[in-house]
Amino acid sequence: MMRQEKLKIVVARWLAPTLAVLFLGLCVVVLILFLQNKQLKQDSSNKTDQEVDRLVEKVNELILLPDGEVPTVATVSDPEQLKDQPFFAHAEVGYKVLLYTQAKKAILYDPATHRIIEVAPINLGADTPTP
Repeated sequence: MMRQEKLKIVVARWLAPTLAVLFLGLCVVVLILFLQNKQLKQDSSNKTDQEVDRLVEKVNELILLPDGEVPTVATVSDPEQLKDQPFFAHAEVGYKVLLYTQAKKAILYDPATHRIIEVAPINLGADTPTP
């Protein structure tokens, strides 16, 4: 019986501090992972912005682009799904699409040959006439 009581005392004496240290360690690990994730997202966003800027510079060498608007950029990954749309009739994998929503213009660009393949107006919804 005496042994069990001593064991309970030892467990009670060491269990709380051990759990506290483990909990603090876990909090530190979670905080580090959170900060790393936040930094990775920020770096990814900066990299994407730089890629869009470089793409806009390249395309701007070939055609005058709308001022004051950053395009939405997409990459053609499956041209077969787009073949029924005239704008994508000559699209190939890797072509870039620059969408200027305010200027209502779409540009299909081939980065491999540095050529503009197609330019078309876009309609993003029905404009309601004002009385």
